[in-house]
Amino acid sequence: MAAQMPLARLALVHRLLKVGASCQRRLRCKDTLAFSTCPVKCNESTGDSSDSKPPSAGLASGLLSRGRRPLSPLDRISSLLPQDTLSPEVLQLRESGQLDPEEDVNVRLSSTREDDPETPRPSDAAAVTSVSPRPLAPGELLVAEHRRKERVEFSKMFELQTGARLGSSWGVISHDDVAGRPAGSFVRTSRGVSILVRRASLEDYVLYMRRGPAIAYPKDASAMLMMMDVTEGDCVLESGSGSGAMSLFLSRAVGCKGSVLSVEVREDHHKRSVLNYKRWRASWSVRRGEEWPDNVRFHTGDLCKASPLLAAHGFHAVALDLTSPQLVLPTVVPHLHPGAVCAVYLANITQVIDLLEGLRCSSLPLLCERIVEVPIRDWLVAPALQKDGKHCVRRDPTLDQDQRQETNRETSTEEQPAFGSIPYLARPHPAQMSHTAFLVKLRKCVR
Repeated sequence: MAAQMPLARLALVHRLLKVGASCQRRLRCKDTLAFSTCPVKCNESTGDSSDSKPPSAGLASGLLSRGRRPLSPLDRISSLLPQDTLSPEVLQLRESGQLDPEEDVNVRLSSTREDDPETPRPSDAAAVTSVSPRPLAPGELLVAEHRRKERVEFSKMFELQTGARLGSSWGVISHDDVAGRPAGSFVRTSRGVSILVRRASLEDYVLYMRRGPAIAYPKDASAMLMMMDVTEGDCVLESGSGSGAMSLFLSRAVGCKGSVLSVEVREDHHKRSVLNYKRWRASWSVRRGEEWPDNVRFHTGDLCKASPLLAAHGFHAVALDLTSPQLVLPTVVPHLHPGAVCAVYLANITQVIDLLEGLRCSSLPLLCERIVEVPIRDWLVAPALQKDGKHCVRRDPTLDQDQRQETNRETSTEEQPAFGSIPYLARPHPAQMSHTAFLVKLRKCVR
């Protein structure tokens, strides 16, 4: 009787283990079938072949083919991933059935990190941090400024040259003392005056460069670029090269992939615009160590008779700086893309009226959207000073006479008043830029 008890217990344990194993297999089968029901139904309804199965169907068939293999968490994660995110090596291993779940995930993650261009790499970070600004070198265009009482008393653009000297009423600066310094340094003249030396921006260059005719000022040029919506890769037509100011702004806007066709009727203006363009490109190559895009083609001729020149071109935008732009519009409009903008730069309002009258009489497919003037008002904001040169001090109106006197004695002995205790004066700058031009925005429409 004692010998039969252990045998009975062993039989009962064996039976329980068998029942538990069968229940576990049923649960696994139900889980696999529930996961693969949706793709199978979709394939049956559409009747697609095996080559046109969605990625989820291939994953489900892979799960069904595994039979009683347990689904580990890594296996489930790799199976739920879309097929287009997996590398070719992972797909090949899956088809052959030789990929382990953990290897599947590890290989996919490593391939994603290598193929993703946005993933930061240690080498890229080191390359970014190793870049340092270039010191001033001969051949660059620089601007020397001296400010006094919040005003620019002296400002001049010059080209840095070995052995040259910069003269002014504030003293002389040797170019050799400027070379090798970082941009934005203060250099003392022979009279001991501190002069700020910085690199010339494109706006500085346009304002200081040698001119033939009047230029398109940066404030108007930026407004015209916004009107035309010029982006990288566009092909733009410019009529009236002038001194080359607008050509430089358009060259930077279209970039290396775009092009600018600039037409000028006068030979002397054409030569001046070409020289200014080349000078800026030469300075840029020294400043940045790379070439400015050579994307502007200058031509001499009358745009009214330049149909052969425009025959093989289609323009995304047109910029006109002419006395009578209505005369060239019949030649230009057929080469302008539908919906593109023609921005016109006119000096006075009578020219605007003549342009609108010309549009009315010629019946061109152009819609006048805007006629604007771009004003800019400079302001002077500076701490208020007394006649003796000391800072004015804010006074508390709630103090009585004795307390005010004590406060004045304390503040007069201080070298720097406390923050917020100095009143400021603000007024428009006396030297304001007056009217420059009217800008007319014309859009080509399809009638």
